[in-house]
Amino acid sequence: MSNEKIKILLVEDDTNLGFLLLEFLESNGFYAKLYRDGISGLNGFESSKFDFCILDVMLPKLDGFSLAEKIREQNKRVPIIFLTARSMKEDKIRGFNIGIDDYVTKPFDEDELLLRIESVLNRVNQDATEEEKIVHQLGKFTFDVNNQELKSENESKRLTSKESQILSILASSKNNIVQRELIMQKVWGETDYFIGRSLDVFISKIRRHLQSEPRIKIETIPTVGVVLNISE
Repeated sequence: MSNEKIKILLVEDDTNLGFLLLEFLESNGFYAKLYRDGISGLNGFESSKFDFCILDVMLPKLDGFSLAEKIREQNKRVPIIFLTARSMKEDKIRGFNIGIDDYVTKPFDEDELLLRIESVLNRVNQDATEEEKIVHQLGKFTFDVNNQELKSENESKRLTSKESQILSILASSKNNIVQRELIMQKVWGETDYFIGRSLDVFISKIRRHLQSEPRIKIETIPTVGVVLNISE
């Protein structure tokens, strides 16, 4: 996908920064639409199709966390980057748990933002290619990676993008240890403390999705990795 085809939702209440970013994105071939508060940003997302979201955290009317949650309810896959002056680890963990793709702390260099956008886009495109038409049989469950669907005879669940990515990695190496760093690198594109905490949260969510199948056990091996064990 070329930049010219990518439509970016930009929500930033700082007028000067907003217009600078709008001009920068457009000069790099993207189509971008600027909104100045969370409610108008949400209305814009709902009324038009966007391929990428860049959201400030401290927004009037609806903060960036709440906006990202509402976007995720409607679209599990669209990439989201947070722009924020806040660098508290709790905020980063909360953002990654919502399912955002990256977190850029102000002040930042525009070229760094561009590299992060391109990195997320490359990762999303690569994941879509690798996961196309892949189906895993996990005990009583059938896991359709491409459609992010986990189903059995009696139930069907739609997983989030990151839940699907993590489960796909584990399912591809079932009954074998997958290193934590490998999972974080493939799903988030980097490894650090905050992402490690988020990975633990997502592993817990996946366990709950699979808990009705007694033959499946997800084992966490401290400092080493994770194993998706499936007994026959």
